[in-house]
Amino acid sequence: MKRWWIVAAGTVAAVLLGATGVATATGLLDDAGNVSGQDADRAREAAVRAVSGGKAGSVELDDEDGATYEVEVTKPDGTTVDVRLDKDFRVVVVESDSDSPDSDGDSER
Repeated sequence: MKRWWIVAAGTVAAVLLGATGVATATGLLDDAGNVSGQDADRAREAAVRAVSGGKAGSVELDDEDGATYEVEVTKPDGTTVDVRLDKDFRVVVVESDSDSPDSDGDSER
């Protein structure tokens, strides 16, 4: 039984590494592992539209809350939010970014 778990874990690791390599090689992910290209552009546009303006940062693959993409957006007032989008670039959830500075300039961590 223990051997089966080791083989299964190794197989899962190999598949995940392979998928990341394919995504990077085909231009879906950049060197830092962020989504790039047309999908990233569409995700940024949808995220900024969802919070009524601001500046979108990098786009990451995400699997929280049923999302596919996560975009950090800095709103015009300087606060940042994480916008999670599904595979069709529809908003799943908008969350306050826990790394945003609070009123005294420190991170909220």
